[in-house]
Amino acid sequence: MYVKFAWRYFKAKKSANAINIIAWVTVSVIAFATCCQILVLSVFNGFEDLVRTLYSSFYSDIRIGPHAGKTIFLSPQDFQRIKKQPYIAASSLVIEEKALLQNGEAQTVVNLKGVDNNYQQVTKIEDNLLYGDFNIGTTENPGLIMGLGIQNATGISINPAFQTDRVTLILPKKTTSNNPLESISEGNIIGTGVFAIQQDFDNQYALTNIDFVKEMLHAAANEYSAVEIKLKPNQKPNVAKHKLEKLLGNKFIVQTKYEQNTNLYRTMRTEKWAIFAILTLILIIAAFNMISALTMLVLEKKQDIAILQSMGASPQKVQKIFLSEGILLGVIGAVTGISLAIVICLLQLKYKLIPLAGGSFLIDYFPVKLLWTDFVLVSFTTLIITFIASWLPALKAAKQTLTLR
Repeated sequence: MYVKFAWRYFKAKKSANAINIIAWVTVSVIAFATCCQILVLSVFNGFEDLVRTLYSSFYSDIRIGPHAGKTIFLSPQDFQRIKKQPYIAASSLVIEEKALLQNGEAQTVVNLKGVDNNYQQVTKIEDNLLYGDFNIGTTENPGLIMGLGIQNATGISINPAFQTDRVTLILPKKTTSNNPLESISEGNIIGTGVFAIQQDFDNQYALTNIDFVKEMLHAAANEYSAVEIKLKPNQKPNVAKHKLEKLLGNKFIVQTKYEQNTNLYRTMRTEKWAIFAILTLILIIAAFNMISALTMLVLEKKQDIAILQSMGASPQKVQKIFLSEGILLGVIGAVTGISLAIVICLLQLKYKLIPLAGGSFLIDYFPVKLLWTDFVLVSFTTLIITFIASWLPALKAAKQTLTLR
């Protein structure tokens, strides 16, 4: 009944055109704000999915590293215990160190990761190779798989049509010496592949044979930087993390993929909700318009309120009618805005209508991803704001004592 009254008041022509204008302005502002909220949340969802995909190509599901320092000591027995866990699909030992890569006069500093033959099963770097093969070589003949930025900086060629030059790799030894020259190791390596994932990785990382790196560093037999793990399908990373922590004790730190990139994901989430909060302010501005529209409607409908009171309507019923009117304005605006946002997102997914400025991105259009939780959040936010905005005019209508003349 209350909604029926509200709908009739919404459609009815008012004696003052200003009431109609303010009501439609209110609906339009709510529609605009909700549309923008869905679009912004969907774009951030798209970028978050893109980043997760890119980072999933490089980071493993689980990483076991040192609590302090740069390396861990892991016996073959401990490694076998890890590998035998039923929720683990593959595991790889890695050792990582800064190195200087020289090709003639060109040189650059790289994060060198020595990996074993299981590394291809743990990450998806092989799927992102631009040139060459995923060949880390052997201790005697190591192969170098580098990021595209490193190849551009050093000019290393891996074209099989030409003879590949051996380039120089310089690493610090873990053993100390009074002679600076005895504190570094120098070796030769051949470029075998180039990957392109994301600029942060492409400009910094290179992979090679783990035994070669350990020999260059003079690392101990059981010394590594980390164990990287791929989980079996449908395994929850946090559950697997807690199981590994229980298995290994306090000697190591176990991190999920999210925890390996906490700052990145936290920054993205903070930006997402900050912009959502800013757009919510537009809804609050619309709420002031709604208060004006409903207050003028209460003055317009004095005679109707008096008739309802004479027919036995209680103040609470009068209040619910005008509350329903405000919520109706909010629902019409929210449905319109959300529908418009869905259409825009679907068009963007199919036709890529809105491009990204610049040409340095892996994609040339804004990615979007629609989530039902976003619709619930935006709808709930809109209803709460419109309910609060409607309360004061509705209360004013309920408290009026009017008489028929």
